[in-house]
Amino acid sequence: MNKDIFDGFMVNVFFDEDGDYLAHLVELPNVSAFGQTPAEALSELKTAWELMKECYQEDGEPIPKAPSRQGYEGPFNVPIDKQIFHALTDEAAKAGMSLYALVAQKLQSTVPFVQEDTD
Repeated sequence: MNKDIFDGFMVNVFFDEDGDYLAHLVELPNVSAFGQTPAEALSELKTAWELMKECYQEDGEPIPKAPSRQGYEGPFNVPIDKQIFHALTDEAAKAGMSLYALVAQKLQSTVPFVQEDTD
C-alpha cells in the first residue's frame, strides 16, 4: 500500500545553486530538507515533517491540513471571455439547468478525482 507520507501536501524537489537537492512542502515552505540525491532529500524531508508534526502536538497546536484534504466545496470564480460565457449560458438554458450546474458538470467530467485516505 502506498501511504501518503506527506499527508497530502505537494512536494517540490530541485537542485540548488550549492549543488544539493532541496525538498520542501509547497504549502509549508518552512518544512524543507537537503540531500546529495533527490531520494536522500525526500527521506530527510520525511523526517523533518514527522518532527514538525511532533512539535505541533507538543505545543497543543493542530497539525496543518493540506488544501487538498480540507474538503472545501463552494464558489469558484473564473473570469472568462464573453463569447464563452454566452455559449455556456445558451447551453445551460437549452439543458434546463443553471450555468453553475452546467460548468460544475463539465469540470467534473474532465478532472480525475483522487480518493482521500480515511485514516
